[in-house]
Amino acid sequence: MSSASIAVLVTGDPIAQTRATRGDFLELIRGAAPSHAALPWHSHDARVLDVLPDLTDALAVIVTGSPLSVTERAPWMERAAAALRDLVREEVPVLGICFGHQLLGHALGGRVERNPRGREMGSVEFTALEADPVVGGPGSWLVNSTHVDSVVELPPGACVVGSTALDPYAALRFGPLAWGVQFHPELDAEVMRQYIEARRPALIQENFDVESAERSVREAPAGAAVLDRFLRVATESGLRRAS
Repeated sequence: MSSASIAVLVTGDPIAQTRATRGDFLELIRGAAPSHAALPWHSHDARVLDVLPDLTDALAVIVTGSPLSVTERAPWMERAAAALRDLVREEVPVLGICFGHQLLGHALGGRVERNPRGREMGSVEFTALEADPVVGGPGSWLVNSTHVDSVVELPPGACVVGSTALDPYAALRFGPLAWGVQFHPELDAEVMRQYIEARRPALIQENFDVESAERSVREAPAGAAVLDRFLRVATESGLRRAS
């Protein structure tokens, strides 16, 4: 793989309506990072590959969300976790999104479980606890979120960068060039509404306040900016490696 390429490690698919109207996670993520859309992007489906490609020469690796749970410990998840450990050790820039955030936490020695505070869904307030080159901050802004599981125990060396009311570890820095965010920077308001509608039966069964979640939905450009900042950091790192 070219050192100028962005690798998207696919761990799941968007809901059916989103796939039909907006595309897969590669398309959503690339669309949310417009200043880097012209670079070569390649997707690698971790669910179907018996052997993951060597991504150590990639400009950056982004791990997608998934409707699945890291707690399932499926063989492909463990293979992906091992690959992520290697990438973090080699200081390849890595960003985990939602499930990807949790998979990084698991891979590096943390613990992932069903969030004891409950499901988080909609446009929620995120607070960056300190200045960070990828997450931004300090300050608070809206992010679009949909998850049931969370990182509940930090891996060794991880730093908490940001939190929400339901997730104290909503953004983590796992290493010099490795980050995870529990929210979805690639989901805009339209897609967030699609997710709430698709999850409506499960939400009602949980006595979740669907109407409040629907009313919460906003565009979340500050959350989306994580992608461009991450790729800017990755590009700067790539230039240093090449010099």
